Amino acid sequence: MLQLGLKTNVLILASWLCCAPAPVSAQRPPESADAHLARARALAAAAKLPEATAEMRQAVALGPKRADLHDALGALLVQQNDLDGATAEFEKALRLNPELASAHLRLGVLRFEQGQFELAEEHLSKANRLGPGNILALNYLGRTLREIGKFPEAVQAFQASLEIEPGQAEILSLLGQSWQRAGNPVEAAEAFRKVLALEPQNAEAENNLGLALLQSGDGDAAIAAFRAALAIRPGDIGFEVNLGAAYLQKADFTAAVKTFRQALARAPGNQVLHYNLGLALKLQDKLPEAVEELRLAESLDPNQPDAPYTLGVTLWQMGDLDGSAAELKKAIQAKPDYAEAHYTLGTVLKQQGKLEESARALREAIRIEPDFAGAHTTLAGVLRQSGDDQGASVEAKLGAELAKQKTDLQAAIFATNSGRRLRRVGDLDGAVSQFRAAIRAVGDYAPAHFELAIALRQMGQNEEGALELKKAAALDPKLVAPRQ
Repeated sequence: MLQLGLKTNVLILASWLCCAPAPVSAQRPPESADAHLARARALAAAAKLPEATAEMRQAVALGPKRADLHDALGALLVQQNDLDGATAEFEKALRLNPELASAHLRLGVLRFEQGQFELAEEHLSKANRLGPGNILALNYLGRTLREIGKFPEAVQAFQASLEIEPGQAEILSLLGQSWQRAGNPVEAAEAFRKVLALEPQNAEAENNLGLALLQSGDGDAAIAAFRAALAIRPGDIGFEVNLGAAYLQKADFTAAVKTFRQALARAPGNQVLHYNLGLALKLQDKLPEAVEELRLAESLDPNQPDAPYTLGVTLWQMGDLDGSAAELKKAIQAKPDYAEAHYTLGTVLKQQGKLEESARALREAIRIEPDFAGAHTTLAGVLRQSGDDQGASVEAKLGAELAKQKTDLQAAIFATNSGRRLRRVGDLDGAVSQFRAAIRAVGDYAPAHFELAIALRQMGQNEEGALELKKAAALDPKLVAPRQ
């Protein structure tokens, strides 16, 4: 049977104690529902929950049509982990008064803790509509929206809560994570910095900051954040994995190898570390050593597709085409929709002269990822070798068009990341120039419109900023602007 955590129980009961009617006057009849309610409230405050529950049951018996009494009884039952009984009381309360915000709140929290997130969203949304400004309701609504993948809406709920009470470190952390999932690592980083201002020794916040910086392309700052996390919590394997990944992004392969080896000395059976070390060694062109690590990673988790894929690519580089094809097929078996693996297998088979098999693998890559420029181009070569000049011409044209789109997108991403860095250091003119360059490269690149909107607002150009925000939202509804 599910048991709610102590924190949740206390919050639900506390919200009843603070919101319950004031004690009855001495003139009220002692056996009235309100008299029992007042005694129940006093007993609950003294942590005498069974006695308080008995009083509340008497109150309900005397006032069976009162929604507030069923709601209060439900709150007491939650505190004693009688969740079925609590649910029944909250539902009775809402049948009697569908507009009772407190019952929607408590039932929403209960549904959240039970993992019934859609029902939780329904009740918590109503609680916030009926009783706006309730921090508990806003926080649980944000958590619920985050669980069901509605990250922009979660951001809005957490922001509303923080406007009421800014110093909530846990909610700031959840806000940062929601910003990340909503595709805005810059705002995510700002949220994690606020957590660290409140809790300077919060290792998870430093790690999360590093991940946000890594996502935004600021490798140097990410490395500093991961190092800070490790200074607070030395030897944390997850932090060391992330630090090594940051070195890989910076193309500092020597530092990455050193980091992964140090971590493996303490966690020799860690599959991710062996894989990352193998990848770093491959990038250093130390292929035999890379193969050794990748085989270890593969043996530690045969169902993970990345190790056999990278091993297949490495063996291909070493000229072992049969070994490469075998590993790439393992990767595809582990992940049938692995477009890159189908493409690379098709390329290897083409080199082996197995044109029919190659074409089949390449077509599968295209089926999974129709915009895969390299797969179209390589398929064109296979078809040409097979005597299908017309098919080859079609695929070659598609490949060239998609390759240009990819190049333009890479330019847009680079310009947008550059603009973000300039905006962070206060160079708004430079930032705007970079964001406009990104839009010239790819007119429908939503992050560039979004970042341009934020920069324009900071410059006081609110009208154009609003227009850019509208464009960004139309292209990607997940993008939510920070509150001004």
